[in-house]
Amino acid sequence: MKSERASAPETPRRKIGIRDRKDIGKSASVTIEAAFGIPLFLFAVLCLIWLIELQSIRFSIANAAQNAAKSAAEDTAVIPVLNVWKLNSDIVDLIGEERLDRSIVKGGKDGISCMGSYVSPDTGEMNIKVTCRIQLPVPMIGQPSAEIEQAFKLSAWTGYMNGEKGADGEDIVYVTDNGTVYHEDYQCSHLRLSIRAVDFNEIQGLRNEGGGRYHACEKCVYRPAMGRVYITDTGDRYHNSLTCSGLKRTIHAVKRTEVKGMGGCSRCTY
Repeated sequence: MKSERASAPETPRRKIGIRDRKDIGKSASVTIEAAFGIPLFLFAVLCLIWLIELQSIRFSIANAAQNAAKSAAEDTAVIPVLNVWKLNSDIVDLIGEERLDRSIVKGGKDGISCMGSYVSPDTGEMNIKVTCRIQLPVPMIGQPSAEIEQAFKLSAWTGYMNGEKGADGEDIVYVTDNGTVYHEDYQCSHLRLSIRAVDFNEIQGLRNEGGGRYHACEKCVYRPAMGRVYITDTGDRYHNSLTCSGLKRTIHAVKRTEVKGMGGCSRCTY
């Protein structure tokens, strides 16, 4: 007898048609588009975030610089020298050290510079220049960076007008923290210190308006002075530092009714 070998039925092969090839091509193209499109979309979103952060930090610096400059203008009305280090510190404080340290400003709070700022000796006008360098946090060699600058001018602060009245119509006068008299004129020479720099070697031969000698300031002269020192026409001390509190007058505008017991200044009160 002839033996027959059992064999499993063969699975019929499916032929790939034109429609199937199109479907495979579409899937491949979608994969390629996603591979390029998603990173480009994410990069575009990241660029938008950086642009918003750049505008935010520019606005913060400009706003802080204007407020710090207004405060510095009051100081220059007494001492006609702009303290750029204090201006720089005030700007950092107004923006916030933590905010700057986590921003795109290179160096954080140490990246802010006001070294180009000065006071015009002729007009007293303040020229403020604040610069910093921004750096994008891109993980590549040579991170892209650029310098931004905020510059503006501020007119000299001339104080309050004489004869100013309060909201309720009362007369306004001016007093200092340690003064014993009130002043009707904000520009009174007793309120405005005429600060000038002189050679220390000349100090022994100089006299103030009352004919008195100048002695070392207990607040800012800790060792023998060298070079130039600062004096006023009405004071009796010489100073090593322009920022010494002995060279400043904190002036308050108050109502005349609030200065009972105080006499009027002999120079500006009539």
